[in-house]
Amino acid sequence: MSEELLRMTGINFRIGQQSILKNVNLSVCRGEIHGICGENGAGKSTLMKILSGVYPWPSYEGSLHVGGVERRFASFNGSEAAGIAIIFQEFTLVPQMTVAENIFLGREPARYGVIDGREMISKARSLMGQLGLDIDPTVRVRNLGVGSQQLVEIAKALKNEVSLLILDEPTAALTDNETALLHEKLKELKKRGVSSIYISHKLDDVLEITDHITVLRDGEVVTTRATASFSHDEMVSAMVGRSIENLYPVRSSAPGSETLLALRDWRVWSREKGDRCAVAVDSFEVRAGEVVGIAGLMGSGRTEFAMSLIGAYGDRRDGDLFLGGQKAVIYNPAQAMEKGLCYLTEDRKRYGLVGKMSIRDNMSLSNLRMFSNLFGLDLNKEYHRTSSMAGRLRIKASSIMQLVESLSGGNQQKVVLGKILISDPRVLFLDEPTRGIDIGAKFEIYNLINELAAEGKGVVIISSELQEVLGMSDRVYIFRNGTVSGMLNRAEATEDKLAKFMF
Repeated sequence: MSEELLRMTGINFRIGQQSILKNVNLSVCRGEIHGICGENGAGKSTLMKILSGVYPWPSYEGSLHVGGVERRFASFNGSEAAGIAIIFQEFTLVPQMTVAENIFLGREPARYGVIDGREMISKARSLMGQLGLDIDPTVRVRNLGVGSQQLVEIAKALKNEVSLLILDEPTAALTDNETALLHEKLKELKKRGVSSIYISHKLDDVLEITDHITVLRDGEVVTTRATASFSHDEMVSAMVGRSIENLYPVRSSAPGSETLLALRDWRVWSREKGDRCAVAVDSFEVRAGEVVGIAGLMGSGRTEFAMSLIGAYGDRRDGDLFLGGQKAVIYNPAQAMEKGLCYLTEDRKRYGLVGKMSIRDNMSLSNLRMFSNLFGLDLNKEYHRTSSMAGRLRIKASSIMQLVESLSGGNQQKVVLGKILISDPRVLFLDEPTRGIDIGAKFEIYNLINELAAEGKGVVIISSELQEVLGMSDRVYIFRNGTVSGMLNRAEATEDKLAKFMF
């Protein structure tokens, strides 16, 4: 029998009156890859924050043993010294600093008390090489895409020798090739006796890479079993407490004839791209009651296109934008929202939320004019409107006054979605709307999208998951190098056909 590396026994944790973890037990052997699955708010990230010292002793009840020794970590540094490294679901990088500076932040190589920049870059480049990553260590993180930033997080966690690596949604922003590279590295670490805890909503990834799986639901352990004994459907049932027959619900309504959004000869130039044309779309349309998908590889210009429509990307734009048949000129996201056009960011932490503010305040932040009167803010109206939206989206929280930073990643995503829905837009661009969302919450989001379409709104889904695009869309636009390389109707769209236009 393999040597036990980690044992957590009887873990209980509360935030205010809300019980987050209830008598949780977890055991991980040396050299094992152990999967942890559960819906958003099930307690997965909280359990890992206890293990990594983010939530220090005695903020929780229960015992924690690493290598047979009881540990009571007072801080993140304590767990790191014990050989535990964690890659959080949300990025911990400093955007203004370079890749090398982020990797060695707080552990910079120095000579005579002065940081040795050349040595730091050399070590970072060597580490990138070992991981098979083609990322320039001198580039500032803010200039990297989301997928590349996630890979930098992984490199940062692996810069020291570790006995236990915790990965919280590590592949949410990664391509299939990048995910395969990560899995290859985890298998190499496993051969060296390094254990990993792998938390992911991508159940196929969990089934592929792990040895055992623990399922959490509502803060309690439902089951722990060998991965080989689990099927995909059994995992789903254990997670949500029910079976989901059809992940992509059938929409009863059909698209209307009214065109809500239309583009003609849309061009966007950006200094980030060397002052060249970054987006060139000849035509693009969204009709009332229609769900339009946008597919494409990372870096294909999908996000830049959507952000340019709301005035959030590009130094110069040309072409015609029509909303409801009327020509519209939009310089910033506030104007876009006033005209009924909203965008859900793919990076909720950087662009979508203020962590130190409550659910209520985040939802109303972009809609303060709606809640204003001659005497200031109508707090009663604000509270009831945001409370109603939180209920509609089934956000798991003690109240709408709970700080957003204390929510799970999936519930944070729902807050961002609620913020744009409160403004009652006619056209919504949802950029990776289910990234980091569990399968049960995905089903809820898909039903919500269908509800919005049934109300006559136009919904555009930008997604890296081709099955999601195919399962939800009436039409699919495929992007490549900042242009539309193809458009397919639902009846003719397949993964193979999408791939031909993507590459």
